[in-house]
Amino acid sequence: MGEVGNFLAVDLGASGGRVLHGRFDGTRFKLAELHRFDNLPVTVLGHLHWDVLRLWAEIKGGLGRCRLAEGELLNGISVDTWGVDFALLDRRGQLLGNPHHYRDARTDGVPERVLAQVSPEALYAVTGLQIMPINTLYQLYSLVEADDPQLGCAETLLMMPDLFHYWLTGEKVGEYTIASTSQLLHAGGSWAVELLERLGLPSAILPPLKGPGEVIGPVRAEVASEMGLGPVPVMTVGCHDTASAVAAVPELDEASAFISSGTWSLVGVEVATPVLSQRARELNFTNEGGVGSTIRLLKNVSGLWLLQESRRQWQREGANYTWPQLLALASESEAFRSLIDPDAPEFLAPGEMPERIRAYCRRTGQPEPDMVGAVVRCCLESLALRYRWVVEALELLTDRRITTVRVVGGGSRNALLNQFTADACGRTVVAGPIEATALGNLLLQAVASGHLRDVASGRRAIAASVKRRAYRPQSNDAWQQAYTRFGALLAE
Repeated sequence: MGEVGNFLAVDLGASGGRVLHGRFDGTRFKLAELHRFDNLPVTVLGHLHWDVLRLWAEIKGGLGRCRLAEGELLNGISVDTWGVDFALLDRRGQLLGNPHHYRDARTDGVPERVLAQVSPEALYAVTGLQIMPINTLYQLYSLVEADDPQLGCAETLLMMPDLFHYWLTGEKVGEYTIASTSQLLHAGGSWAVELLERLGLPSAILPPLKGPGEVIGPVRAEVASEMGLGPVPVMTVGCHDTASAVAAVPELDEASAFISSGTWSLVGVEVATPVLSQRARELNFTNEGGVGSTIRLLKNVSGLWLLQESRRQWQREGANYTWPQLLALASESEAFRSLIDPDAPEFLAPGEMPERIRAYCRRTGQPEPDMVGAVVRCCLESLALRYRWVVEALELLTDRRITTVRVVGGGSRNALLNQFTADACGRTVVAGPIEATALGNLLLQAVASGHLRDVASGRRAIAASVKRRAYRPQSNDAWQQAYTRFGALLAE
């Protein structure tokens, strides 16, 4: 406690990655970005894949840029990533093909076929997870249905951060929080072997699990030499990026909900034990593993994906809007003209997002958002209304009164969405830290190395390290009227 610590955090999101150096001086964290790179899917023969070898090269390049002051040591390295996706390794530990992207169409219709064998009630009682076609369970089942030869050759399944930790250390282990996104795990516990066997899925390929804040092992000598590092320990953190982001939320108490805002918006609360009630299942909430012996009871909401994909479409059409330009156009557009359900199935796949939004509005009898600003405003207002729905459901499921919504991650910079969220929810929104995932990653490394006592002390250090901004709700009957319209869309 109190000693200076230096750590490297590799943070891979669904659209980009960074390597950051974090210095803990005993009181505060200081971040420095060493390397930033894109992370986009690659289409091959009609399927979406992750380019993991390029990501590995980018990670090594970023780690190799670390330069410490004379006399200081590097105390740890860890990787966090998005959830649900995985790699398969053969008996020699070699990669069996590029991992698929969770938006790949191979899971179309798979949840329905799985639920024909295991009832929704039984599945939820075991895993406590929201039914989404992207989940690892359905991806793995699709391989069995296709008689995929890779599965027959596989000796080990590693989730994405576990793969990079294996390449760093040579150790094949799974981390609990990332495993908890898979729907292959008992809620809050171990691999659900009996569930896999019932579905004809191989359980022997699942690795042993470690909790967040443990040492995996030192960087392999070959890799350390290539990057100019010593025998640095590689740690587990909240290796699901949302677990690390939530770890970094200051003042997260029973009166607070969190939104980890990025490509996805993860809206939830921390609880001590999984919530597996019939109502939680009916509302399709998920129980994911958190740090410090907690559960993240949350809902996956489509998030800024809607705008990211719209912006990519406008770029393909020759209009290269900046984010400030898009938000300015949204501010000038008519309020509540059109609304969408951000989680409607037609918005999951990439491509042609503005047209799909217009088609949704046509189908539901609303005016089409024909201008760029109208599309952006439609997305932002709809997200804010979806957040309200989730927060109210969380109050119902936990018997809590939520007074504050704490927004972290890249989306916390979106002042317009933050104010919309405050107005829609009728609650104070506190935005920041922006770099929550990296800070949570560093926090858990500091706990693993003994530089911090626990998560609570780490959250206090983060609160002392960053600036946050509060957004107060503005009374507006129009938001209530819009919420009534929004509820009708969800009831379709």
